[in-house]
Amino acid sequence: MKVTILGSGTCVPSLARSSCSVLVRMGTDALLFDSGPGTMRRLLRAGLAIDDISILFYSHLHPDHTAEFVPWLFATKYPKNLRRRPLTIIAATGFVRFYEKLKQAYGDWIVLPPHILDIVELDTHGPGHLDFGAFKVASLPMAHTDESLGYRITAQDGTSIVYSGDTDVCENLVTLAREATVLICESALPDAMKVAGHLTPSLAGELATRAGVKKLVLTHFYPECDAVDIAAECRKTYQGPLVLAEDLLEFEIP
Repeated sequence: MKVTILGSGTCVPSLARSSCSVLVRMGTDALLFDSGPGTMRRLLRAGLAIDDISILFYSHLHPDHTAEFVPWLFATKYPKNLRRRPLTIIAATGFVRFYEKLKQAYGDWIVLPPHILDIVELDTHGPGHLDFGAFKVASLPMAHTDESLGYRITAQDGTSIVYSGDTDVCENLVTLAREATVLICESALPDAMKVAGHLTPSLAGELATRAGVKKLVLTHFYPECDAVDIAAECRKTYQGPLVLAEDLLEFEIP
């Protein structure tokens, strides 16, 4: 696996950090987690185009995670970008309804042929499982909104990556991330500025330690994090390999 952080920020406009998006490349598959504003340009910087993405996962429906969905579909309809293979979207129950409401606003400009766009909804009350052959997907609800899901991708060799999306302290995240090779976890604000629905560095570290993850990547930083030693706060509760996400940061998962 090769991971590229396309967006390490939030809803707050920033020249340094785009909104949430993570790219995972596995052999011939390119998986994208969330598509906040700026995702398509960051994807081009990473050397891929929208047609290269085979599966697009959504953790929840907040605009800093989904706002580029409509431009993505619109760009796909441009003749030179017309997809030749299906795009699968994986999200929580209710995403089809969300898409139908968007079509009421935008009409045919965001309608793709049925053989091109496939939407798969996963349960918001319990575990979800999908098998794509080369890898498996597991999901569990997170503590953020009613439609929030975290995802675990497991390759045939057992290598696994977990994407939390937005969440507060959550036993489901510990369960989902158990012994994961990498956990990409939100850490929105410093410890002293904890808000409901989000984690801080020490809380993210505590969950990662309990789960026994082999590597922790913190992301989804609000600007307030820039004035604080985020790594030091995380080190209060987590002693394993630690990475602080930046836009276009790349790393391999052995």
